[in-house]
Amino acid sequence: MAAHAVPPAVPLDVYEHSRLAHVHPESWCNPIPADCYQLVIVGAGPAGVAAAEAAAALGARVALIERHLLGGTCLNTGCLPSNTLIRTSRLYAEMRDARHYGACGPRSVQVDFAAAMERMRRIRSHLSGEDSVRRLTAMGVDVFFGPARFSGTDTLTVSEDTLRFRKAIIATGARPHVPSIPGLNEAGCLTNANVFNLTELPRRLLVIGGGPIGCELAQAFCRLGSRTTIVQDLPLFLAKEERDAAQILSDAFARDGIEVRLNTTAVAVRMENGQKCVDLVSDDYHNTVAVDTILTGVGRLPNVEGLNLEAAGVDYAAGSGIRIDDFLRTSNPRIYAAGDVCLEHKYTDSAAASARIAVQNALLRGRRRLSEMVIPWCTFTDPEIAHVGLYVREANRQGIPVKTFTIPMHEIDRGVTDGEDAGFVKIHVRERTDQILGATIVARHAGDMINEITLAMVAGIGLRTLARVIHAYPTQAEAIRQAADAYNRTRLTPRIHARIRRWLSSTGSHMSG
Repeated sequence: MAAHAVPPAVPLDVYEHSRLAHVHPESWCNPIPADCYQLVIVGAGPAGVAAAEAAAALGARVALIERHLLGGTCLNTGCLPSNTLIRTSRLYAEMRDARHYGACGPRSVQVDFAAAMERMRRIRSHLSGEDSVRRLTAMGVDVFFGPARFSGTDTLTVSEDTLRFRKAIIATGARPHVPSIPGLNEAGCLTNANVFNLTELPRRLLVIGGGPIGCELAQAFCRLGSRTTIVQDLPLFLAKEERDAAQILSDAFARDGIEVRLNTTAVAVRMENGQKCVDLVSDDYHNTVAVDTILTGVGRLPNVEGLNLEAAGVDYAAGSGIRIDDFLRTSNPRIYAAGDVCLEHKYTDSAAASARIAVQNALLRGRRRLSEMVIPWCTFTDPEIAHVGLYVREANRQGIPVKTFTIPMHEIDRGVTDGEDAGFVKIHVRERTDQILGATIVARHAGDMINEITLAMVAGIGLRTLARVIHAYPTQAEAIRQAADAYNRTRLTPRIHARIRRWLSSTGSHMSG
């Protein structure tokens, strides 16, 4: 039967035709369902695709259902198009700052926004092959397009077909949360779901929300030439992060020319003379800003609507998603969940990792736990802010004594030579041990650097061992080794110092004799 219709992206150029041919072919016909699937997966974002790949590799009979586009948010409207545009905006910022590096850059850098967006579409189209129908079907996965709806504890329907399953995984992801601001819907706003369809650069942009999405896109559009204001109703951006990390980001925004409004709330929107007028309120002022475009980035909501979860006996909450135990099981023992629809931390890497755990537990009677996952994340601003493990406040709540080792990037030679000395590496250990509890890195490439700490935590490697790792010089990752060295110096107690002095003294006397 014909596939469920897909609304076209804008503009529908050769790259978009190629992407849609990969992730939702126009002529696709759903296969004839098997009598019973060993695993049915609802949702084909990072979690769903990872689950399908893992289950197919085990030899299971797998069905994968997607109502819209294979690859989900990450490929189509999330981190991949976002980071492509961020890279272009970073290049423009570097060109404008050329004189700081002893280079003679152009007096005025002209941004070709259409070319930047075309590059994004070209790269997105190229990467879509990894999530394509052809690749998944070649693995033996039955791919169905259309809305899925549970009809019982072991059955669901897609379009006009009924699929029976032994086990199922719900991986329907999440969608942007649009705040309830009077007049916002009437005036219109962008989210990450449609911002990458823009063909013209917004002249004046208001970003509502200081989370990762809002911060990343505010900086990117500012660097591309939009006059940008960002509104956050809290004292700092990225509320979960270390306060000094968030302050560094605020300072970077100010240098870029972003108008920062902290402790400020957008309370109303109206149209006047073809422009969007937004009323802003804080403890200190009440004023109105006029902009051409509004972008919201205030979090994401799990996709649980329309699944008829009640028929499947699956418990959920509209705001937090599907309820799971530590093995990713739902209230129906046949059905598991993975990714943004059930996880607190909504990141591509954690979604895929949770899906692989769900497959192992569902098909192999595994006992892998969600709580065992060590999840790093990164906000791809400039500088980047990456974190893994516990924050000090979380350790304190758990009654864990903490010792922190901090190395500022201005003490790292590569940070200085590259002009990237704003930031730090901060590593938390359990007091009186070298056990790493968590780390925050603020640096140009913090997202790459955090992986070394993540590996150490997963493998049970402490700071004492990291101090023995020779880091290539000069690199910014040398800050990790310096933090480990700082830990080693704490092991030199006064008693050990006294012993060393006595040893050196006796050795010196022997040599002089």
